[in-house]
Amino acid sequence: MKNTKTITGSVQSLTFSRRATLLGGASLGIGVVLIGRMGYISVVENSRYKLLSESNRVNFTLIPPRRGWLLDRNEKPIANNKVDFRIDLNPSRVKDIHATIATLRKLLRLEPDEVARINAELRRANNFQPIHVASGLDLNGFAAVSVRLPDLPGVSASRGFSRDYPPGAAVGHLVGYVGTPSAEEYEKNPSPILLAPGYKIGKDGLEKRFEETLQGKPGAKRVEVTARGKIVRELETRSDVPGKSMQLTLNAELQRYAARRLGEESGSVVVLDGQTGEILTMTSMPSFDPNSFSDGISQNEWQMLSSDDHVPLRDKSLRGLYPPGSTIKPMVALALLKEGIKEDDTIVCTGRLKVGNSYFHCWKRGGHGRVNMAKAIYQSCDIYFYQMALRVGIMPIAQMAKALGLGAKYDLPVSSQSYGTVPDARWKLRKYNKKWQAYDTVNTTIGQGYMLSNPLQLAVMAARMASGRSIAPSLLLAKNTPPSAILDIPSEHLAFVRRAMGDVVSPIGTARRAALPLPNLKMGGKTGTAQVRRITMEERAGGVRSNASLPWRFRDHGLFIAFAPVDNPRYAVSVVVEHGGGSGSAYPIARDVMTFLYDRKIAMDALLKLEANWGGDIEERMARKLVEFKATQTVKAED
Repeated sequence: MKNTKTITGSVQSLTFSRRATLLGGASLGIGVVLIGRMGYISVVENSRYKLLSESNRVNFTLIPPRRGWLLDRNEKPIANNKVDFRIDLNPSRVKDIHATIATLRKLLRLEPDEVARINAELRRANNFQPIHVASGLDLNGFAAVSVRLPDLPGVSASRGFSRDYPPGAAVGHLVGYVGTPSAEEYEKNPSPILLAPGYKIGKDGLEKRFEETLQGKPGAKRVEVTARGKIVRELETRSDVPGKSMQLTLNAELQRYAARRLGEESGSVVVLDGQTGEILTMTSMPSFDPNSFSDGISQNEWQMLSSDDHVPLRDKSLRGLYPPGSTIKPMVALALLKEGIKEDDTIVCTGRLKVGNSYFHCWKRGGHGRVNMAKAIYQSCDIYFYQMALRVGIMPIAQMAKALGLGAKYDLPVSSQSYGTVPDARWKLRKYNKKWQAYDTVNTTIGQGYMLSNPLQLAVMAARMASGRSIAPSLLLAKNTPPSAILDIPSEHLAFVRRAMGDVVSPIGTARRAALPLPNLKMGGKTGTAQVRRITMEERAGGVRSNASLPWRFRDHGLFIAFAPVDNPRYAVSVVVEHGGGSGSAYPIARDVMTFLYDRKIAMDALLKLEANWGGDIEERMARKLVEFKATQTVKAED
């Protein structure tokens, strides 16, 4: 028994020793692994975990750069930046979007259409893009949101800079506006700065065209925070690099005046420096306020703009195409002179001319009697130009039109231009596969039919006739502008046409009321009326309806081109008034705009009297119109 117990004890002791050895070895192995892992973490991955720790302790934020300014020729701001308190929303960080928006609506007293805009932008943001809630806040509104930020995840309150356009709607079409980058724009350029609250890029006009120049480079800020995100201290800040400013040829005050002087009309005013081609103003009205777009335009305002039959979203100076009407008659006269027609060659205007099987009429029902070239210009006799054009044919007229800038594409930093049409026999055959007819020549000669031009081209035509040089329009101010080439037109021909255009703005001309209210300063010009409807023979027999009796969209366009002074031209202008009822709607605008260049007090006195009848300036009328539109929408919603 004793030996048996001894053997059993030995076996148990041996088993225990094996277990202890195994457990000890396992423990040692685990210890080695742990020590190795700790060594690996502390040595090999030290930098990684240090970075993670630092990221928990430190927040890194990009600072949106300030955009470069757009300045006019006198260094007055057309687009600049203003200090701004703003609220933004990051959808990906919001826990309860509906509750958050409801809280912000209460704190900031947001209008229903503003809430609708925010919700619409949220649907388009793809859950990553910051949404602009409000900007331009006063300190109380900013503080009301700031103190509640711990309870509003995804909401950010910041002090920065926002884009400002001092001339407002007067520069809307030309300058464009900035806005929050879209999801598509982020996909094309996935830069982190595009996600920064308050960062905006050029969306249209010059803002978009010169985005790379104006945008600048972002700065950065590092701050130490607690676990809940409360800022402890600022560690480091690297300032942003502002974008480069650009100087334009525009005269901001003239641009603003021209926009105001258009009043409630739909149209365009273009003024060029007739010696250099610099664009002093290129105004299209009605327009939109780029400040509204930059701040996030409301649905009501967008609907009002997009449904307006005066098309405030279209740049009429560059994209509007109109029959130039009788404004091209001085150009046609130059073509006739070049083809050998003499200044004193006459015809008898009886009021109508038969061409083929049709009659073409003069604007003066009883006719002008015996007419020479000068009288044909200052009295705008259609029959004279019908007959003379039939003698020389369309080609010399088309060539002169192109030489004076019609149908041309100009090298300007704009997104698009409509070039219009200078028709001839080859053009018609190519486009319609039809032969040119005599009635085509007659129509084209008075700026109707196939001929179309934009207001900028009409201003260039006036500038080239005034200067005798191939003036090209420019929009970026240059220190040294080389003189333009001299046109291949005899100087005596140009002098004759300028004298005749001076007579247009005189007691014997069609625009005698366009005379400048300034002593010893005479303007030369040419009126134009462009039909937008066909007048039937039955209507002529019974009496042509007046423009006032027609719906707005069927009224004639009013046009006027001019330059001043006649004896030594410096400025050239074109005015187009859509459905203005004739040239009488255009030349008073040209007169006042030209007066502004020489005597601002006289021009402003005239404008203020007009605005008193119109119901205020541009901003006052647009604000009132928006209120009325909102009321109309409310009534529709209730019905």
